[in-house]
Amino acid sequence: MKEIFDGIKTAVKDIAQALKYSDFGYTANQNATGDTQLKLDVLSDEIITKTLSKINLVKELVSEEKEEALKVSGDGEYIVAYDPLDGSSLVDVNFAVGSIFGIYKGSLNPANLVASVYSVYGPRTELVIAKDKVELFRLDKQGDFAFASELRLKEKGKLNATGGFQKGWDEKHKNLIKSLFDEGYRLRYSGAMVSDLHQILLKGGGLFSYPATSDAPKGKLRLSFEVLPFAFIYELAGGYAVDNEGKRLLEISLEKVHQTSPCYFGSKYEIEKVKACLA
Repeated sequence: MKEIFDGIKTAVKDIAQALKYSDFGYTANQNATGDTQLKLDVLSDEIITKTLSKINLVKELVSEEKEEALKVSGDGEYIVAYDPLDGSSLVDVNFAVGSIFGIYKGSLNPANLVASVYSVYGPRTELVIAKDKVELFRLDKQGDFAFASELRLKEKGKLNATGGFQKGWDEKHKNLIKSLFDEGYRLRYSGAMVSDLHQILLKGGGLFSYPATSDAPKGKLRLSFEVLPFAFIYELAGGYAVDNEGKRLLEISLEKVHQTSPCYFGSKYEIEKVKACLA
């Protein structure tokens, strides 16, 4: 699997460079879930496809920007599902954005998720690799990803990041969020999933949520390349990841490539609170 990790590192470096100088405008096209594609979305997808398609271990690529899985090697045993540029609409205001990768062995099934990787493009380019443990790497002056630290979540955090239109929240979710603020939690939500979850992970704990809403009753975030990779990371770091019924996200049945789900990621205390409030 090292070859896949190395390929991802190469693609991430190329995307980090592209973000500095490329066109931020929109294309005339929409992706598989109806979002209008930014030119950077398309470029990032092309960079990842070109890089990972050369790796014989990879048999299929599943992307937010592709309607269906792309078969790349008949001999490969791994499927790489990815969001090439999460939070891309925030690039024009210079917010941190990132890429998310889930590595599945054999088939696109939560039980077959064997590793996750994500990058953050901000003041520094960072990479988190989760396989047997969750490790943070930073791009150094030599252009290499240098190990920085192992990441672990505490029992309880201080941060709250919640998405979706507030007018679409149900009463249970509203009460959950209010109770967190009543306890002194700080709002930390940028609109880029990867950046918000990264902050909670590095600060040691808290809650990220994207609930079911009236306009998206099945959630907005995609399981295969957004939700499940981060569920894998958070559990490996000592945290928890559940849906709006308190069910473990890694036990959800994945029936289609672009399937969505409400999701809650956090430390032990916050997820116990989620389960109690949403019951």
